Amino acid sequence: MEEGEGEVIHPLQVGEERVPGTVDVKKKLVKPGVGWETPQLDDEATFDYIGTTLSGGIFDSTKNHRKPLTLAIDEGENMVPNGLGNCIMTMKRGEIALFTFPADPNRGHDEDSPPSSVIQVEIKLISWTPVIVIGEGIFKRYIEKGNNNEKPGVLDDVLVRYQAENDGSVVAKTPDEGIEFCVKDGHLCPALPLTVVTMLPGEKAKLVVLPQYGFREEGRSASGKFPEIPPTSVLEIEVELVSFKSKIRKKVIRDGEGPSVGDDGATVTVTYVAKLEDGTIFEKKGVEKEEPLVFVTDEEQVISGLDKAVTTMKRGEKAVLTISPEYGFGNVEVQRDLAKVPQCAVLTYEVEMLDFVKEKRPWEMTNQETIVAANRKKEEGNLLHKNQKYQRAAKKYNQAAECIANGYFYDDEKKQVEALKVSCLLNGAACCLKLKDFLKATWLCSKALMIDFQNVKALYRRAQSLIETGDLVSAETDIKKALEADPENREVKSLYRTLQQSKAESYARLYANIYASAEKLDLMEIDEKS
Repeated sequence: MEEGEGEVIHPLQVGEERVPGTVDVKKKLVKPGVGWETPQLDDEATFDYIGTTLSGGIFDSTKNHRKPLTLAIDEGENMVPNGLGNCIMTMKRGEIALFTFPADPNRGHDEDSPPSSVIQVEIKLISWTPVIVIGEGIFKRYIEKGNNNEKPGVLDDVLVRYQAENDGSVVAKTPDEGIEFCVKDGHLCPALPLTVVTMLPGEKAKLVVLPQYGFREEGRSASGKFPEIPPTSVLEIEVELVSFKSKIRKKVIRDGEGPSVGDDGATVTVTYVAKLEDGTIFEKKGVEKEEPLVFVTDEEQVISGLDKAVTTMKRGEKAVLTISPEYGFGNVEVQRDLAKVPQCAVLTYEVEMLDFVKEKRPWEMTNQETIVAANRKKEEGNLLHKNQKYQRAAKKYNQAAECIANGYFYDDEKKQVEALKVSCLLNGAACCLKLKDFLKATWLCSKALMIDFQNVKALYRRAQSLIETGDLVSAETDIKKALEADPENREVKSLYRTLQQSKAESYARLYANIYASAEKLDLMEIDEKS
C-alpha cells in the first residue's frame, strides 16, 4: 500500500482509475503485475505500448516496430509523452495499464503523439534492468547475471574481459582470454576496480563512466591501434568478471576508527600472531612483551600478503588474514623466530593496526621537496629494475612522475623537472616492454614526447611497442624521426632492420591469404602484381 498525506491509499484494482502522483495523468489498471518491485529512475525498461486518441485512432505502437521498446527511464525528452517515465515507475513486472494524458501544446508537432488531443497509452511492462550508481560517477547496468554468491575483495586477483568506447570508437580492449590484475593495484582507470568488487563471477555489465572515474582532465594519448581519449571524456565500458582468486582473505574482527587507511608508502605499526594451518605459531610481534613491528608498506619489508592487507586497515582495526603461499613464503622452507615454515604453506595472521603515518603527498611539499622525493623514488625504481622486478619498478617510476606532475616550476628548476619527468616516463616504458604491456609503453612514450618531441629514446621505445602491436606504419614514422635526430644510433638502425623484416613477413602473410582466397573462390589465375 502507498501512504498519502494523512491517509492510506489502497492498491489499484483492475478497472479502477486514479491519478498515481503524476500531475494530470490518470492510470487505469488492466492487468495486475507480479511481485512488489517497480523500476526506478535511470533503469532501462522494456515494454510494449499502443498510443491512441480518444476516438480510437492509433498514432503509434510497438507492433509497428515488431519488437518491444527499451529505454532508460528519465523525466526528459527521452520519454514521450512527457510524464511517461513517471508512469512506468508505478508499474510492476508483467502489469498492463492504460494511461490518459491531457492535451499538451508543448508536445510538439514533430512527435508521434498529437499535441492538441487527449491521448491514451496502454503499456505492458515486460522487464527492466536496474542501474546501480557506484561512487558519484559510475552507472552500472546488468547485461548478464553472475553464477555465484561471492564477490571479489580489494585484495583478490581478478580475471576480466572488457571493451571501452568513447563516442563510438573502441579506445581499449582486452585479449579474448581477458587480463588478470589485483583489485587493489587497479587497472585501466579508477572505475574498473571499483566496479569489479560489485560483480559476481560470470556477470556482464555495461558502465557509463564520468571523467573523474575515467581519464579525468588529462585524457590519454593514442596507443597502438587505439585512438586517443580526449580530456574529460565520458566512457562506455562493457565488462565481464570471468573469475577471481582469493589469495589473501581478510576477516575483520574489530572495526577501526574513521575512513582513513594506511596506504602504499605509509609507515605502519602493527602487532600480530602468525600461525601455520595446524595452529603452530611461528612468529609474534607486539604481544607478550614483544615489540610491535614498524615497517614501510610497499617496500618488501614483510611478506607481500601482509604488506597488501595492512594497506586496507584502519587505526585500531583487528583482522584475521589467510594468506596463500604465492603471497607468503612461496615454495621455499623458511626458519622464523618460533618455528620453521614449510614449503607452500598457507599462513594465518591475527593482526591489529596500532597506528600509521602516511607518506607526505606532493601538494603538502615544497617544490624542492617534490624534486627530492621524485629522485628518491626514481632511484628505488632503478634498483628494482636492475633486480628484474619490473612491476614494482614501474610503480616507483609512476610515483616519481606523479610527485612533480602538478607543481609550478620556473627557469632552471622547470628544466630540471622536465628532464626528470621524461626520464621516469621512459624508464616506466622500459618496464612495460619487459612486461609485454605494449599499449601502456606506447602511452608513456607519447607523454614523454609531449615534453621533448625529438627524444630519440622515446621514439625508439614507442617504435618497439608499435611493432609489437602491429602498427608498422607508425613504427616506421617514429624510427625515421629518431634517425633524423641521431643518424648514427646503432640501436635505432637495428630496430629499422627488424621493422623491415616484420613488414616482409606481414606482406608474405597478406599475399598468402590473397592466393588462398582466390583458390577458394575458384577465380582465374592472377599474377603476383595483381
